[in-house]
Amino acid sequence: MEETYLLNVEGVKKKILHGGRGELPKLQDGSKFTFHFQTLKDDFERTVIDDSREAGMPMEIIVGKMFKLEIWETLLSSMRIGEVAEFWCDTIHTGMYALVSRGMRRITEGRDPLEGQKHRCGMGNMFDYHSTGYEDLDELQRTPQPLIFIMELFRVEDPSAYKRDTWAMSKEEKLAAVPVLHSEGNRLVLRREFAQAAAKYQEAVICLRNLQAKEKPWEDGWLKLESLVTPLVLNYCQCQLELGEYYEVLEHTTELLQKHNDNAKAYFKRAKAHAAVWNEREAREDFQRVAHLDPSMAAAVKKELKQLGERMRKKHVEDRKRYQGLFQSSQG
Repeated sequence: MEETYLLNVEGVKKKILHGGRGELPKLQDGSKFTFHFQTLKDDFERTVIDDSREAGMPMEIIVGKMFKLEIWETLLSSMRIGEVAEFWCDTIHTGMYALVSRGMRRITEGRDPLEGQKHRCGMGNMFDYHSTGYEDLDELQRTPQPLIFIMELFRVEDPSAYKRDTWAMSKEEKLAAVPVLHSEGNRLVLRREFAQAAAKYQEAVICLRNLQAKEKPWEDGWLKLESLVTPLVLNYCQCQLELGEYYEVLEHTTELLQKHNDNAKAYFKRAKAHAAVWNEREAREDFQRVAHLDPSMAAAVKKELKQLGERMRKKHVEDRKRYQGLFQSSQG
C-alpha cells in the first residue's frame, strides 16, 4: 500500500511504493548511493524523460560531492535499502535537471560529460548552452517545471568500500591518479593489451580535462595540465593505431594539433592513420611536416614513405585489374 510523506523540505512530497528493509543508512561524506531512477514530467501522461534501466546502468552519487541536483541527496537519504519511492519536486529543485541529464546521457553514450563546457559555474554553463543536444532537455531548459522522480535504492557504501570514480575524486586525488593510470597503461602496452591500455590513458585524460575545466585556458594552471594531457593522448592514439581504429586517431590527433601545431609525434601518428585509410596526399604532407619539425625522425619518415608508396602502387594495380574485370564482364 502506498504511503505519502511530507519531507521537511519545501516543495517535496514523497510516496513510498515499496517498503525497504532495516534502518535508514548511516551516511558520511564520501558514502555512495547506488540506485535506479525514472524522471517523469508532472503532466497527464506522466511523460518519461529518463530511465536508468533503459540506459542499462544504475546511477551512483557520492554524499558531500556537490552533485548538481542537490535535492537527490536529500531524497535518497530518506530511503531504506530496497525501498522504491516516488518524489514530487517543485521547480525550485529541478532547474538544473536538463544540465544533469545531459551529463548522465553522455556518460551512458561513453562520452566525457564535461566535454565542451566553458570555465564557468554550473548555472553559467547552463545558460551558455544554446542547445543541450537533446530536444526534450532543451524544452526543460527553456521552461523549468516540477518533476517526478521514482527511485529504487540498492545499496549505500562507506567511502572505504569502493573504488572512487573519476568524477567523484577531489583535485588532489585526480592528480595523484594520473601517474598511476599512465603507468598501468604503459604496463598493459608491454603486454600488447592495447584496448585495456587505451582505457587507462583515457581515464587519466578525463581526470586532467575535468581539472582543466576549472582553469582559464592558456594560463599557467591550464598549460601545466595540458602538458600532462598531450603524452597521454599520444599514447592513446598509438593504442588505437594498433587496434586499427584509424578514424579515432585522425580525430584525436587533429584536435591535438589545433592546439599544438608543432608536435611532430602527433603529425607522425596522424600520417600513419591517413596512410592506413588511403589518404595518400594527407599522409605525405604530415610525414613531411614530421621530418621538418624533428630531423631525428627523418629515417622513420623515409621508411614510412617508402612503405606508403609500395602500398599505393599495389592498390593501383589491384584497382586497375578490378576495373578491367568489370569492363570486360559488362562487354560480355
